[in-house]
Amino acid sequence: MSVVADREALTLPEPVVRQPRKRWTRFILPVFTLGMITYLAFPVFVMILYSFNVLPDTGESERQTADFTCCTIAHWQDILKVQELNKALITSIEVAIPAALIATVLGTFLGLVLGRYSFRGRGGTNFIIFLAIAVPEIVLGSALLSMFVHTQNIVPLGIGTILLSHIAFSIAFVAITVRARVQGLDLTLENAAQDLFASPRVAFFKVTFPLILPGIVAGFLLAFVLSLDDFVITNFVNGTTNTFPTWVYGSVKLGVPPQVNVWGTVLFLVGVTTAGLQVLRARRSEIEA
Repeated sequence: MSVVADREALTLPEPVVRQPRKRWTRFILPVFTLGMITYLAFPVFVMILYSFNVLPDTGESERQTADFTCCTIAHWQDILKVQELNKALITSIEVAIPAALIATVLGTFLGLVLGRYSFRGRGGTNFIIFLAIAVPEIVLGSALLSMFVHTQNIVPLGIGTILLSHIAFSIAFVAITVRARVQGLDLTLENAAQDLFASPRVAFFKVTFPLILPGIVAGFLLAFVLSLDDFVITNFVNGTTNTFPTWVYGSVKLGVPPQVNVWGTVLFLVGVTTAGLQVLRARRSEIEA
């Protein structure tokens, strides 16, 4: 009994675990993040809200006002009412699709070369790509206008010059996106395919291309969006052709019709849906891998 009592007396008490104090500083990052998201998304929310605004019946053409009266879907029902706006939007899409496709093809090849090979002039090429992104749009727009003025007999100002300009500034964005994807690849996978008697072409299309496809798709979407919403460069080289941004800018003098908010909401929803599907596809690919 004495031995047991001695052991009990020598047993050290369990240390008291103190719970860490919850400081108020833990709210700084979440509050800051929420504030930045609200700040960036607020104009979009206003645009969506004003697409349901009830306009006063003045007997004149419908123009957006700062006063908000809830709510109507009449503008959504009359989304095709303004013919000039519809024409400008169609022009933007007709330019954005081929511009994104051509820029994606050229930018993908450029990104592959820069991401996989070392060659003389690689640093200069990377610098030119960076320069194409860093140069202010007003500088690039004025330079393109100066070039097209001297070639009006070949390519008159209009949809052709808009297309060429959008391809020119979109290639750099696609190249950087694809290059980042290529640099993150494991080259041993392609080497293993060639060790299994696959030709370089088969190894590229069976191994490399599926791995860089998310980067190519991201580059295409980025080029498409940049072309669709570009104003500064387009305003320099469009001549008498109006795209969606240039038409909206010109309509500010007379008053913006509410259909602009409707079309803006539609484009926003399409963009969010496309981005969401791309994220789901990427997560599914990671799970399957």
